[in-house]
Amino acid sequence: MQAPQSIDTAATEALAQISQDPEVAKGRGLVRRFAELIRRCGVGSDARPANPSAVLDTWLTDALSCGIPAIETFAVGVRQDEAAVKAALIMPWSSGQAEGQVNKLKLIKRQMYGRANLDLLRRHVLLAA
Repeated sequence: MQAPQSIDTAATEALAQISQDPEVAKGRGLVRRFAELIRRCGVGSDARPANPSAVLDTWLTDALSCGIPAIETFAVGVRQDEAAVKAALIMPWSSGQAEGQVNKLKLIKRQMYGRANLDLLRRHVLLAA
């Protein structure tokens, strides 16, 4: 899902060959549109669409009727969490910093599982902060 300009020649040729299949070409277009919507609505992006909710609604309609089971299943999941997805596209805030801290804590806990008591775990968490 890299940007088209960042793909090397060999990968571009392989992708062109794979995309000759109509179902792959349709799926590739839908996935690329969704990825572009997410990138354009990201924190710090200057190219935000005028109405991300409308763009998402159009994409969901296309994805739910595309005939590709994997994409349709994904679209059903997005539709179930539509309010959260739209909020993520519209709001200027990111929870990345908090998610990173949680990820770090979980990594330390996994590394320490079954090895030591709570005091040593606490020390590792405090030293990592």
